[in-house]
Amino acid sequence: MAMLASALAQAASTRTGHACEEGAGFLHEPVSAVTSLAFVVAGGLVIIDGLRAARAGNSPPGAHPGTVAYAALVAGIGVGSVIQHGPDPAWSDVAHDLPLVATLAFVAADSAAALAGRRRAWWWWAAPSIALVPVMAAAPEAADAAQAGIATAAVALTLARACATPRLRRRITASMGVLGIGAAIGALTRAGGPWCVPESVWQGHGAWHVLAAAALVVLAPVIGDPGGPGPTGDQQGVEASPARWWPA
Repeated sequence: MAMLASALAQAASTRTGHACEEGAGFLHEPVSAVTSLAFVVAGGLVIIDGLRAARAGNSPPGAHPGTVAYAALVAGIGVGSVIQHGPDPAWSDVAHDLPLVATLAFVAADSAAALAGRRRAWWWWAAPSIALVPVMAAAPEAADAAQAGIATAAVALTLARACATPRLRRRITASMGVLGIGAAIGALTRAGGPWCVPESVWQGHGAWHVLAAAALVVLAPVIGDPGGPGPTGDQQGVEASPARWWPA
């Protein structure tokens, strides 16, 4: 768990000297900038899946507010990443880190709420995210450490949720597995890493973007699930959509 959280923090970090890719012009790191759009696509897929679940009668009509918030945060990761890997203005650290930290805090808060049998409160994830904004701007390295801590909490709580709710175990395991592979590739291809080839079109950080976005889509139906037993469909070999367990 600690290794996964550490790899996540290392793969996501794009501080000066961490990135392997070399570029020029408007797109400072072109491959990483373009692949950042995977998160925007992922946010759209989360909304589409939420609407599909509603049409199937597994949740109230329309996309659930928790799904909309999660989708917006995931898409925000992509927007902030494009800004940093593209034009890279002076405020790009905040643009990149804020949605990433908020998404990690959101996942951690959602799992904590499910484990405690309570509804997730917005300030559980919004408050720490907003509080870190000045740190992101003034002390990026300290913000990285805080981000690693939030990543550790998100991973630990999500894995605890899988242990507590067997019907979610397969989906959470798949999401964590894809995320772990992406994080490992991202960490190995950082500047100075064994797989770093600055002039190559293949960039591990770009692969990290795509795999991390995919993992967040896989995890999406778990968001808002309050836990508990309930029918799983496992006896028929079909995993029931966790969307039906969303609180109203």
